[in-house]
Amino acid sequence: MVTVNEDTMSTIQLNGSTITLLGTAHVSKESVELVEEKILSKDFDCVAVELCPARYENLKNRSWWKNLDIYEVFKKKKASLLLINLALSAYQRRLADKVGVEAGKEMIRAIELAAENDIRLEVIDRDISTTLHRLVTKVSFWQKIKIFSGLIVGIFIGEEVDRDQIENLKKGDMLHSVIEEFGDSLPQIKKVLIDERDEFMTGKLSMLTKSEHSPKNILAIVGAGHLVGMVPGFDKPPDQTRMNELIFKPQPSRIGYFIGWGVCVFILSMFYVGYQQSPELGWSLVVTWVLINGGLSALGAALALAHPVSILAAFLAAPLTSLNPTIGAGMVVGLVESYLRKPKVTDFERLRDDIASFPMWWKNGVVRVLLIFFFANVGSAVGTYVAGASIIQQILG
Repeated sequence: MVTVNEDTMSTIQLNGSTITLLGTAHVSKESVELVEEKILSKDFDCVAVELCPARYENLKNRSWWKNLDIYEVFKKKKASLLLINLALSAYQRRLADKVGVEAGKEMIRAIELAAENDIRLEVIDRDISTTLHRLVTKVSFWQKIKIFSGLIVGIFIGEEVDRDQIENLKKGDMLHSVIEEFGDSLPQIKKVLIDERDEFMTGKLSMLTKSEHSPKNILAIVGAGHLVGMVPGFDKPPDQTRMNELIFKPQPSRIGYFIGWGVCVFILSMFYVGYQQSPELGWSLVVTWVLINGGLSALGAALALAHPVSILAAFLAAPLTSLNPTIGAGMVVGLVESYLRKPKVTDFERLRDDIASFPMWWKNGVVRVLLIFFFANVGSAVGTYVAGASIIQQILG
């Protein structure tokens, strides 16, 4: 018999159905055992899991990475989404390795047991692509860097995590404090990754109880951190209008768009002002812009071990893409790199293991091309500010 902490399980009566919310740690053997015990008790006629249809299919088909066309990822401008997804997966994999259990194993067992015992299965989470899209559009470029850098530190430089600490994550107070700390630093991230998904899953379960042939006893398996937001949400579940708002994919902020064109107008104006003072100064400003912006982007690509042609592409593209907010240097370099050195089949086969090892990020062809994209973009962004400051100094000096 697995001991159940009352902080990890709540029961809600709604529309004639009973919903049992079971909070789990996604990297816990004890959570797997608890899920097995609950489902095998035969007390439930429906199992709902914290998965979206896409993640559910990925769990069923563990080799989906092999069908990924990295060149198409860059063409469709989805490299940022893929990179964040990989970093999140690597972070979860690190915790899983510490306790010797596969990340998300409790969800896998829930799916298996529901099928074996002919129990209705429902996926209740918001589509992962919608969540990541809303995250990317709600945070700035520098906040994206902060997210990625924080994940990297957590994966490879963070403190050692023992099993007791993992199990303590199932205690509401500790997990709630972690979430609040996360929200204090970047509230937009907490809202998209936690609050909105809490609301969405509450809405899905509520609608399930009102559906035709609605189940009477639902076991909803979710990460323990979601209980804090989901339980109060059942007092007034979101209606269909609100659910539609939660799955809407907004356009990127126009503020960044206007700032990008503002930078373009400013730099070109500085070239004009400098040329008016003297042709020599004008050309000097252009050279400064190209060398610093292109040089730092090329340096970023080189640090990610890009192909020499890709490094040259970074140098040539960055001074131009920095004056055009519709395209980034990283995308250009990523396209060139993925064309010159398309990841091998073995890179995709080893991807799940390689993302958990920092040195392998530079050796695996899939991850390396994403690092090249990231570092080339960062180099170009830094180069824009450094070159801009140097140009102003030359004009005023």
